[in-house]
Amino acid sequence: MVCDAAALVGAAGWTTRDALLDAVSRSTLERWVTAGRLVRLAPAVFALPSSARDWRVRAAAALHGRDAVASHVTALALWGLVEHPPGPVHLTVTRGSSNRGPAGVVVHRAPGRLESMRAGGLDVVPPARAVVASWASTPDRPVVRAAAIEAVRRRLCRPAELRRELARQPRLPGRAELGRLVDLLADGCRSELEIWGCLHVLRGPGMPVFEQQRRLVVAGTTVLLDAAVEESMLAVELDGAAWHGSQQQREADLRRDALVATAGWQTLRFSYRRLTGSPEACRREILAVHTARRRLLAADEAH
Repeated sequence: MVCDAAALVGAAGWTTRDALLDAVSRSTLERWVTAGRLVRLAPAVFALPSSARDWRVRAAAALHGRDAVASHVTALALWGLVEHPPGPVHLTVTRGSSNRGPAGVVVHRAPGRLESMRAGGLDVVPPARAVVASWASTPDRPVVRAAAIEAVRRRLCRPAELRRELARQPRLPGRAELGRLVDLLADGCRSELEIWGCLHVLRGPGMPVFEQQRRLVVAGTTVLLDAAVEESMLAVELDGAAWHGSQQQREADLRRDALVATAGWQTLRFSYRRLTGSPEACRREILAVHTARRRLLAADEAH
């Protein structure tokens, strides 16, 4: 019979009371708890001290034996959208279930049936629901905002799903702010820089109407243009400081722009520094090139 607590718990870092009692006596189990060799996470769930502080272990233990799903910021962390903050893990149960949980666990009640997916090896709410729920419960909204952008960028959810979740919560604190973000995501923004550029540059006075994330197929290669104007065949690329700063990425950008040019499109690129430091100058340049290309294309059509 194995009488080592770590060996009985195994790689998962936690186990149940019944599993332990299959191998050791009740007195041995209580002695291990008293000596600190095991930590009681819930009445029938135990973990090694080294694992008890791990939020993943606490979430798995909290979900064990319950009709529940990981939710809120814990779900966002399981989806890989945020770092789990210090503090409790979150799970959601149906309205008829008990909302009592062990220490370090916050239990929420859902008005209807639980919608469940799998992420990080656990049952979780869908990403859109986790974003909206976290928006109301997490004080660090910029983190949730970044999670929403990343979820859409990685296609874990669509803006329409975020809208549906918002519609379910008409009294959500900060609802208008999140709604504006969802509108920008629906328009095609996929980063904070694109959102900033859209609001402060592309939608400035007198600017043409841009299509964001415009899909272009050239020589069998699919290219996504950050922003594009069809009538002037003008593409505007908003280059983040980190991603586009390397020599390798600059060379890739040049190859991409040359490929797009073979289809008749001209590309204007704006660095993070120039875009945020001189938005009016960026607007003037975009508008000047747009106007010139419209004339050029009109002259070509006339001939």
